[in-house]
Amino acid sequence: MTTKKYDLSFKKTLVELYQSGQSVKELSEDFGVASGTLYKWLDLYGKDTISGVSNDELRQLKRENAKLMEQNEILKKAIVIFTTK
Repeated sequence: MTTKKYDLSFKKTLVELYQSGQSVKELSEDFGVASGTLYKWLDLYGKDTISGVSNDELRQLKRENAKLMEQNEILKKAIVIFTTK
């Protein structure tokens, strides 16, 4: 048994088609993708995504944002220290 590799744009396209009203059964038959695979893609790319950003990307962006905010606060404190001398 071989597993097929699908690129990200194909996966997201099928998720968008599902969200536009097509059923998993229709998509499975039309594109030759197992329904279980489609449900997995819906979990990964369908729910809890913002503008096509996956959950992993969103978590990474939140971590990066927190780090940048922390660095910004450090720089603000440094400015106060250097301007008072």
